[in-house]
Amino acid sequence: MTPVTTFKGKTVALFGLGGSGLSTAKALIAGGAQVCAWDDGEAGRLKAVAQGVPLEDLSQSDWSRFSALILTPGVPLTHPEPHWTVPLARAAGVEIIGDIELFCRERAAQTGGSPFIAITGTNGKSTTTALIAHILREAGRDVQLGGNIGVPILDLEPPSDERIHVIECSSFQIDLTPSLNPTIGILINLTPDHIDRHGTMENYAAVKERLVAGAEVALVGVDDAYTHAIGARLAANAREGQRVVPVSGARALDWGFYAEKGEVYFREQGHPPEEAELLGVLTGARALRGAHNAQNAAFAAAAGWECGLEDEEIARGLQSYPGLPHRMEEVGRIERALFVNDSKATNADAAEKALASFADIYWIIGGKPKEGGIEPLRGYFSRIRKAYLIGAASDDFARTLEGALPYEHCETLDVATFRAACDALAGDAAEPIVLLSPACASYDQFPNFEARGDAFRKHVQGLPTKLSARGGT
Repeated sequence: MTPVTTFKGKTVALFGLGGSGLSTAKALIAGGAQVCAWDDGEAGRLKAVAQGVPLEDLSQSDWSRFSALILTPGVPLTHPEPHWTVPLARAAGVEIIGDIELFCRERAAQTGGSPFIAITGTNGKSTTTALIAHILREAGRDVQLGGNIGVPILDLEPPSDERIHVIECSSFQIDLTPSLNPTIGILINLTPDHIDRHGTMENYAAVKERLVAGAEVALVGVDDAYTHAIGARLAANAREGQRVVPVSGARALDWGFYAEKGEVYFREQGHPPEEAELLGVLTGARALRGAHNAQNAAFAAAAGWECGLEDEEIARGLQSYPGLPHRMEEVGRIERALFVNDSKATNADAAEKALASFADIYWIIGGKPKEGGIEPLRGYFSRIRKAYLIGAASDDFARTLEGALPYEHCETLDVATFRAACDALAGDAAEPIVLLSPACASYDQFPNFEARGDAFRKHVQGLPTKLSARGGT
């Protein structure tokens, strides 16, 4: 835990008692703050009481007592409309912040600026975050990994000069972190997402930009128009001592970090192409296949290089990275068929990465649809043998697929997994891929993408018995 001492002796309001909210409450209490916590749900309040977190109905509170409102990132700050605590705090002149802001203040107070790598982007940020942590750990560094990936930031060990915090940041978290100033800030890419929470794409991009704007070293993608514009703007207005470095996963750059033809390079400004420094090779790194992972690898190698790692250390880390669950995760093989869990692909842009990485695909798709549906994926339909539709998006997706490729309404994931396995094994592909890459949120049938991916893994594990009973393998 990182006790939050910067609010010692002060009274703070805290709303939202999920995992990060409870973590924040306990860190504040450990640091000497008086916490008045609340949640709209009774289950959250009961859990808080069981863990010794004091409750107070904030709708009835005297807000002049509070030094801050700590809001958990799942609670709307601006759109579609502010949560009811937000106008109460603003009317009383109470600042509204989140757990990453508390960490940033503690870091400044305790160390003056210990090593802190913050990562954001629309897609790939979890893989990039985990890959950076892996490369650094393999090189013998003391690493704390968390934030929007897995462990809440205040559950991690406290900042110190010899410890590197590698933290994934969502746009919701950045919005609650006004003093975000990482040692290395990473902005991978931007595509439309979470518009319901930010109002417009421009607002969403502006929030993401804040992470790299405050960084000592800003590693900014150049492979989409939004990040390219952000990088150019930051470079033109860089603070004294700030470095803004371009990163590409798709092409060689005149300078900066880039991946090209399965290799990752760094090229110094003013140096010719032949003097580019080879940082690592992606051939053979099964957890990093696909063009999108070339982009992730370029950013991770860049972070390692900026942390002072040797090229050989970066190269070893890239090769030994085991991958993350639910991100093109190989969960099983039956005869020649490979089963891939890409449940994290909750929009079309994310699903595109898997479709581009495989051929002879038996594609399980559907769930709660995102804006734009799967029409942007039409260019990959030639890679797909058949689609298996589940969840609320089934009818909409069927209309898109009609006449383009065979599909089957399966309704649920267990049925889709079984039908896809049967068809894959009956077909003539040398290595058919049964791919769960839903291009949808999971909330119609599962609480989150992790639960959906876990269910797929379980269904795959049960396939031999079901296929045997059917007279298959």
